Amino acid sequence: MGRAVFRDLHGLVLLDKPLGLSSNQALQAVRRLIRAAKGGHTGALDPLATGLLPLCFGEATKLAGHLLESRKAYAAECRLGVTTTTADREGEVLQQRPVPSLDEARIEAALAPLRGRIRQVPPAYSAIKQGGEPLYLKARRGEAVEVPAREVDVHRLELTGRCDDRLQLEIECGSGTYIRSLAVDLGEALGCGAHLVSLRRLWVEPFRQPAMVTLAQIEAAAVQGDEVLLALLRPVAEGLAHRPAVHLDAMQSRAVAQGRRVVLEPAGLPAGPCAAYAADGSLLALAELDEQGQLRVLRGFNLPPPG
Repeated sequence: MGRAVFRDLHGLVLLDKPLGLSSNQALQAVRRLIRAAKGGHTGALDPLATGLLPLCFGEATKLAGHLLESRKAYAAECRLGVTTTTADREGEVLQQRPVPSLDEARIEAALAPLRGRIRQVPPAYSAIKQGGEPLYLKARRGEAVEVPAREVDVHRLELTGRCDDRLQLEIECGSGTYIRSLAVDLGEALGCGAHLVSLRRLWVEPFRQPAMVTLAQIEAAAVQGDEVLLALLRPVAEGLAHRPAVHLDAMQSRAVAQGRRVVLEPAGLPAGPCAAYAADGSLLALAELDEQGQLRVLRGFNLPPPG
């Protein structure tokens, strides 16, 4: 068999990441299957986590940073009474403590301070870099790792179930929030410690009801050929579905395609990020509209015309 020929493909795959794979391993597996020349993901999920991992290919990789900043939601389970080195089930046990008698009111009192704009200390075993090196590499070598606290947004944090020493939670949060750290902080507030035992990402804005595909489904589609395989690739524009759409005329389209600013008269749209579309309907740019109706390109796209 000859070597796979990679090609220019533009779009997104809403992968249901399987347990045990890193985000980059999952990305490379899908990239090989669809034979995309260029790919990236939109924020790492730990190997023990499953769920939505938007993968970007071709021109869609220009959206990766934009989606990385998006709001996300998770279903998580934590185990009370045990803390670990990694704040999840993969780490070594640090301490075991008895779990006190807990009612819903006491659990709610522990959850309440973890909502809103909070200060959080990320896990030492994380991909955050210090001195150009991920912290988890330093931690694995046994080096002392000091991680400064930082502010994150927890928009929703709810108890959804409980069984013995396990608590099930749903979390809606902003970028940079570590669910492992929320589990640790909750355990300390309850006086017994805790660690994360499972995590599933439910959605990433704008994909709030994502039609996810599994790696097995992509593998099966690859066997059936390109018509079936490429049907799994979502249009680049879907990554900007939550942004207002600006439809340009031919002259404005040429200016935006060249990276120039244009003034919309009348503006008619709220100031802020938006998706700019050419006269032929193709996505031209992620742009920003100011209060005066001036449109500035943030990231331009070089996509083929629709149809």
